[in-house]
Amino acid sequence: MNVAIIPARAGSKRIPKKNIKKFQGMPIFYWPLVAAKKTNLFDKIILSTDSKLIAKIGKKYNMDVPFIRPKNISGDHASTSSVISHAIRWLRNNNVNPKFICCIYPTAAYLNPKDLITGYKKIKKNKWDYVFSGGRFNSSIFRSFKKNRFNGLKMLFSKYYNKRTQDIFDTYHDAGQFYWGRSESWLKEKPIFAKNSTIVEIPTWRIHDIDTIEDWKTAEKMWKLKNLK
Repeated sequence: MNVAIIPARAGSKRIPKKNIKKFQGMPIFYWPLVAAKKTNLFDKIILSTDSKLIAKIGKKYNMDVPFIRPKNISGDHASTSSVISHAIRWLRNNNVNPKFICCIYPTAAYLNPKDLITGYKKIKKNKWDYVFSGGRFNSSIFRSFKKNRFNGLKMLFSKYYNKRTQDIFDTYHDAGQFYWGRSESWLKEKPIFAKNSTIVEIPTWRIHDIDTIEDWKTAEKMWKLKNLK
């Protein structure tokens, strides 16, 4: 049995009501919800929220909203692992015992069903704790530098100063779309970015971390370009 959990709390500060803000005419969580349904992988798709308003909107789109998330795991510093482990414990207390849980972020508007399927195949076939969406940095982080208080520059990894970019190994980052995990791994809150995890690589154009209004506008522009292809 597989369960998807979409965590959508209230209280976003930089983009008010971000998780239910309209994106291309629909609450933004609608798009990853549609992607999850298209996979036919999930017996349940649960909305984990601390907001009665978000719960009401989720039910409108036939999401399962079996509980209101406690406030102590709904603040700015609540971890994804604590939110997912809470949902798993609720499921187990109600005689539902999924082996695999997929956390899907509500703002993952560019989520592709094929990536979810690929992630599921990887975690089912192998012994990974987690399989999640990741992307490759366009420029090597080993050639990066910072400014000091006088606006002078200092390389963060000075030993790579004379290395050609093609001679430096690739580096990756979290794409912020989905996280397949074994129930036991979530419950133990094992670290996601660790040796027992792997990624489904997402192409750069489908990775949009939406934290600001500018991010939101960029994602909408890219959506329109995507639909022109």
